Amino acid sequence: MDHPDAAPSGAQLHPAVLTAVTDPAGARRTLTGLLRSGADPDFPDEDGVTPLYLASVQGAADLVRLLLRAGADPDRPGGTEGLPLCAAAAGGHTDAVRALLAAGARPDAREEFGFTPLAWAIRGGHTAIVAALLDAGGDPDLPGPEEEPPLVAAARRGSPGIVRALLEHGGSAGRTEALAEARRWAALDIPAELTRTLLATRTGTLRVVTERSHHDGTERVAVRLLDPAGTLRAGDDRDLGHARIVPLLLTD
Repeated sequence: MDHPDAAPSGAQLHPAVLTAVTDPAGARRTLTGLLRSGADPDFPDEDGVTPLYLASVQGAADLVRLLLRAGADPDRPGGTEGLPLCAAAAGGHTDAVRALLAAGARPDAREEFGFTPLAWAIRGGHTAIVAALLDAGGDPDLPGPEEEPPLVAAARRGSPGIVRALLEHGGSAGRTEALAEARRWAALDIPAELTRTLLATRTGTLRVVTERSHHDGTERVAVRLLDPAGTLRAGDDRDLGHARIVPLLLTD
């Protein structure tokens, strides 16, 4: 029998964190109580996933800060899921990224298959997160998967703000290739190109849905493939700032 004064199991933290989306205030209260009672903030579940990883992937910045103040390791992987900082960067969770960096998370940490926080942020077109990583000392030339330079990935993505941030922090690797990518994509019908690429490896009846929005002052187009039941089968998106990237890369 457990002693009545024993610290609560760290396993209790996981369900508390998982309620962050539906009941953020309740999750915060529960988590605060458990941590004050001595629950281990780094306690992994059966898959090795930590409470901090769960909070980071959900973008629950308040819970991220609570766990970090209680001593959670900002660089501890969440089992096979990867790093908390990469999870927050991939999801576009700027406040969670800043909290992790403030607690000492390494901006240049690398996951399996070569992914870095910077690579994830560029892939999602998250300009503010790219800036936060670079301001925290991240390497603007740190290659991502398949050793691709960040400038090349950002130019293909079509995100002028990201290209500008990389250049302002001294990024230079792959500049010529990045310029070629920006010019190539600027000449394309991007919705049609995304649709063609997505359909090339898929069969069956699929409905193409194209959506447009604006992010960081740049138009973004997203193409989704839905099956007859309306289930998402594939998707991709791009920012449409390629023409604005070209002069940035031509300027000395």
